[in-house]
Order: sequence, then C-alpha cells, then structure tokens
Amino acid sequence: MSEPIKNRYEFMILFDVENGNPNGDPDAGNMPRVDPETGLGLVTDVCLKRKIRNYVETAKEGATGYRIYVKDGVPLNRSDAEACADAGVPTDDKGLKAAKKGDPDLDRKLRDYMCRNFFDIRTFGAVMTTFVKGALNCGQVRGPVQLGFARSVEPIVPQEVTITRVAITTEADAEKKGTEMGRKYIVPYGLYRAEGYISANLARKTTGFSSEDLELLWQAILNMFENDRSAARGKMAVRELIIFQHDSELGNAPAWKLFDAIHITRAATSPSGPARAYSDYTVSVDETAIPAGVRCIRMG
Repeated sequence: MSEPIKNRYEFMILFDVENGNPNGDPDAGNMPRVDPETGLGLVTDVCLKRKIRNYVETAKEGATGYRIYVKDGVPLNRSDAEACADAGVPTDDKGLKAAKKGDPDLDRKLRDYMCRNFFDIRTFGAVMTTFVKGALNCGQVRGPVQLGFARSVEPIVPQEVTITRVAITTEADAEKKGTEMGRKYIVPYGLYRAEGYISANLARKTTGFSSEDLELLWQAILNMFENDRSAARGKMAVRELIIFQHDSELGNAPAWKLFDAIHITRAATSPSGPARAYSDYTVSVDETAIPAGVRCIRMG
C-alpha cells in the first residue's frame, strides 16, 4: 500500500431524498428521524458509514487490504482471532496475557494486522476488545475519518402513507379478509448536509490510511446510494461532495470557518412553498472566506 496521507481534510456531503425514508428511528415506529426542537431531519453517522462500507465491499470484492470488519453475519471476534493466529498467539485469557508479557510489542502487531487488512478499521477505526474463551483484545483504534450526523437544510414533514397488500399471512386470516393494511413513512423531499473530518496525523501515527484509501473513500461517498437501492428509502442521491484540502498535516484553518463558507440558499426559480427538487437550491462557496493554504475541491 502507498504511504499515509499527508494533508488534513474537511468535507461536506450534500444528499437528498425523494419520497423515501432516509434513516428510520426504531424507537419511533421507524419514522424518519427528526430534531423535535427544529423539525430538521436527521441521518446518523452510523447509517452513512454503513453505505460506505457496503460500496467498498462491492467494489473491491474482498481484495487484499480492503475487507470490511463491521459487516452483517460475521462476528467481530472471528476477525479478531485472525490477528492472533497471524501473530501465533492464543486467544484465551491466560495465554494471551503471557504472550503480551513476553512480547511488549504484541499489541501494536495485532493492531497493525487489523489496520492492514480491513479498510473500515483503517478509515473509521474500531473497538476490537471482543472476548473469546475469556479474552481476545486487538486494541482500540481511533480512525482518521470521522463523520457527524447529517441534518436537513430545511424542516421536513414526514408523511404516513397507508398501503394494502393481497398476500395474507395465515390460512385463518385468509378466511376472514382478502387484504391487509400497512404503513410506510416517507419524506416527500429533503436536502441533507453531513460534515466529515480526516486527520493526516492519525493516519500517519495509527492506521496508515493512504492516498489510495482516500480516493476510494471519495468514490464510495459519491456512489454510496447507487448500489444500495430500497423501496423504503425512495430516491436518494449524493448531489455534491465539497472537499477542503489543507497543505499541511495539522491544517491551516478551523473546520467551522471552512464549513461556514458554504452557503445553501433557495434558487431564484424556487417555488414559494416547500422544496421538492435539488434545483430549488443554490449551493455556493465563498472563496474569499477560505484562508491561504486551503484548497476547495467540488465533486459530484
């Protein structure tokens, strides 16, 4: 793999949903998540990272160095045990403690194995302190790439849509009725913005997140909804990815100052009522507010 990245980055993802549920809340009957104080829609960072993981897994098809650690149907400690097997150490509590006592560098070796083989650990980090037969600890890795919750630009109004189906579940129910009722929750339209951060310092010191990984991350973000379609999520698309690249490892400006340079306003041709399309908005970046040593890149 190539060398770790040398530049700090901040980025903003602009994505929208049309007639779908971008991220249901299981504690609220799977309704779209909403900030109750402002009415703005929310999408969790976990939801977005799942889409990125899914894309990388599809695009790389298990290629060396690009496996996914957090995935459906694979217990975490199964992957953790691979690191111990590679280092030739046992996974039980007594044996692992003895091995670490005999090799003070073992923790780093286990961590490096996981970072070298799993893209999402190298990117987002992971807590690898699962247990098998008493103990299995591959350490805790703080990833260089961090995402916040996505928040809609304007308040959303989730709608409950009643549906019917003709497929009856049981014979007993079929004798009583010919259809069953159901519900779907949708957001008619919403434009969301999510902010992310990439630390070159953590990439260099901890995970080895490289320029190749960075290019794959950008590709995954731009395409994270394209191979993950669902009738429940409606029409979702990443409209733009705005990247701020610093010319140093520790950065040349506070992240908030760069994000404040991005302005999302209603387009002159937008209707006076609720927005119903991306064309109802204008996205601009105030180049004069970007300090020296920072470059703005717009993708999408």
